[in-house]
Amino acid sequence: MVAHTDRLGEALASLEKAFAGLESALDARAENLQNRQDLENEVRIVHEDRAGLARELDQAQFRANRLEEVNREVSGRLVAAMETIRSVLAHEK
Repeated sequence: MVAHTDRLGEALASLEKAFAGLESALDARAENLQNRQDLENEVRIVHEDRAGLARELDQAQFRANRLEEVNREVSGRLVAAMETIRSVLAHEK
């Protein structure tokens, strides 16, 4: 009867050890899932930031292109004005 009790105690100890291992594995799995969700949220935020920055870059490029066009136009007008002034000054002499 003592041997039977010892084996039962060993079996219960093995079962408790198995449950502890299972609980530990489940805790690790839950932590991994939480870490993955946190990482996925970070990736989503980075993608949203990237999309916003891309929009801002497109707007800045559009403004830069528009300023370049205006600069060329103003430059052309200045050249025309200088030529007109030179012409007027040349006729006055």
